[in-house]
Amino acid sequence: MAWASIVWENNPWGAEERLKRASTEDLRVVFHKYASVCVDGEWFIKSEDFIRKFLGLLSTDDYHPGSVELLAGIIDTSKDGLISFPEFQSFEGLLCVADGLYYTAFQLFDTNGNGNVSYDEFKEIILQTTLQQKIPFDLDGDFASLYFGEKKDRVVTYSEFCQFLHDFHEEYGAEAFRRFDNDGTGFIDTDSFYDIMTTIRSHLLTKPVLKNMKDVVEKVTGTKSVSYPFFVAFNSLLGQMELAKKVYLQASNGEREEEISKDEFLSAANVMSKITPMQVDILFKLSDMINDSPTVIYSDLEKIAPEEYYKKVNKRIVDIKAVQSPEERSLLIEFLESVYRFTMGTAAGAAGAFFVYPMDLVKTRMQLQRPGIKLHYAIYKSNIDCLGKAYTNEGLGGLYRGLLPQLFGVAIGKALKLTINDFMRDKLRNRKGKVPLRSEIMAGGCAGLSNVFLANPVEAVKIRIQVAGEFNHHVRLKTFRVVRELGFFGLYRGLGACVLRDVPFCAIFFPAYAHLKVKFQDENGYNSPMTLLFAGILASIPGAPLSMPFDVIKTRLQAKPKPGQVSYDGILDAAVKIYREEGFRAFWQGTRLIKPPSQFGVTLLVYEVLQRLFYIDFAGTRPSGSEASMLVTGLHHIKSGNPDHIGGYALALPIMAGIESKFGLVFPKFKTVVETVPVAETPA
Repeated sequence: MAWASIVWENNPWGAEERLKRASTEDLRVVFHKYASVCVDGEWFIKSEDFIRKFLGLLSTDDYHPGSVELLAGIIDTSKDGLISFPEFQSFEGLLCVADGLYYTAFQLFDTNGNGNVSYDEFKEIILQTTLQQKIPFDLDGDFASLYFGEKKDRVVTYSEFCQFLHDFHEEYGAEAFRRFDNDGTGFIDTDSFYDIMTTIRSHLLTKPVLKNMKDVVEKVTGTKSVSYPFFVAFNSLLGQMELAKKVYLQASNGEREEEISKDEFLSAANVMSKITPMQVDILFKLSDMINDSPTVIYSDLEKIAPEEYYKKVNKRIVDIKAVQSPEERSLLIEFLESVYRFTMGTAAGAAGAFFVYPMDLVKTRMQLQRPGIKLHYAIYKSNIDCLGKAYTNEGLGGLYRGLLPQLFGVAIGKALKLTINDFMRDKLRNRKGKVPLRSEIMAGGCAGLSNVFLANPVEAVKIRIQVAGEFNHHVRLKTFRVVRELGFFGLYRGLGACVLRDVPFCAIFFPAYAHLKVKFQDENGYNSPMTLLFAGILASIPGAPLSMPFDVIKTRLQAKPKPGQVSYDGILDAAVKIYREEGFRAFWQGTRLIKPPSQFGVTLLVYEVLQRLFYIDFAGTRPSGSEASMLVTGLHHIKSGNPDHIGGYALALPIMAGIESKFGLVFPKFKTVVETVPVAETPA
């Protein structure tokens, strides 16, 4: 089990849940479930059962008995091979404390249970680790003398032991380098470097780093030999990748997709003295090999950074992994991904259409209000007046007149827009995973164009139904009747104006939304539902006034003229007549300045939230800012999934794994022989 890969999903809003101790009654129930030995009326859990059955460690048949005994010794303070209920309960409480990881490691070495660790106890445990057997550490050298004294007669307390264990793990790297440096030249070959890193520092290596680790040596040094300075710089860099991310964000002014050069990174790193020029050189050479680019963006650093504890605050109703990796994506998977997006978009479009429909009715009636021979006065003084009169005369149902075709058309139309935009953005991404601005505009324009052939006939029907009850409130037109009256050409009347309305609007809206989302992300790159709503609303504002004149023209072309009103013969004819008869302001009548921001804000909010709740991983791209992965700052954020691991035992597995990955205390899991690295001869 990898220490860094355990994830615990918190509640949807990221509220922290503190770990509480289990009650004595509940612990006793779990204890007796695994207890199998009774001595003088008192029940015990065998050490082997505790480790292998209760914790689930070393569960294979060829497990190493010595490792079971060592790990059980942490809990079995009496060292009799049996765990009593008081010992079981005491360890549960230990796991709940803030420094439970260090306390557990301390108890592993405190074999006699006197509250101190002697040199003999330390040596006894270390000699049994896989690491010591493969790359022996000089236990009688200067490092041990600094902590246990020259005569090894000093004991270390708990707080001293914590510092010692940390320093010992760091010193092990230098010791391993000396073991492989047989000639004492200060250099080792790349194979030895690889062996050291995969044995002692495996928790620092991601797959891309592991793949390119040997080659980066030659890229940086120009040779196939690893010097000790390079060895230290490489290890320090991987251990400080969180600091490297902060340097990047400082250089990019918080932008996560800004390409930063090596010189820009070095300049920002000057104020953070822990990152040296050699480390920066290694970072950029390694990134260039992995990402094929001399510059870095934030995601490049994430590929290099060691895995950390992360808690995900997204609560999912559905969590399905369609494929395991991007390499497994096929045309069928891409098609299914588009179907998935289309489904989410349909629901989101319907929600947005329902939310703003009264505004849409007001927009239509205000845009059709114009002077004529028989009608020379304005029926409605304002949008509010129109809304009030419609509600008074026609009731709440009147405000939703024509909703059915609108729900169908808008739901499908918005789904098309969202799906096409996402599909085009996926195809137009560059090698850095970024979509250039012109490509974003193209994707948005294509999304708008894809919608007009469906939107135009739907809106033609909707407009006829919305206007029907304006004077005769009892008129109820049926959708199919209107479709028959309009015919094919009537349904597509005003198509040109619809294209001029939707294509520029979407070409502005979708890129603006993508960039605003990034601006509204928190320090962890996450967009809350509120920021999604604001981004959708604000992104709609620039395109709304530009597209509104064409929306007015489209509405006039699609509506049936009232008695005494002039008819229009096309876009240009309508534009000229509207300007001559009603003036320039007539092109901005209605609620279109309000409706698109509201509708698109709600639609995009629902679209992205649905993808978070009903998550299917197609190994493609996800909406940016959709995963709230925050660096865990306490072990209480990580829990075991075993229902018997109650209270502190919810942390038993991650703490046991932490002893291995954080401190390098790996014990034999199987009955196998470990190959030992020969001790280097001391040069004369």
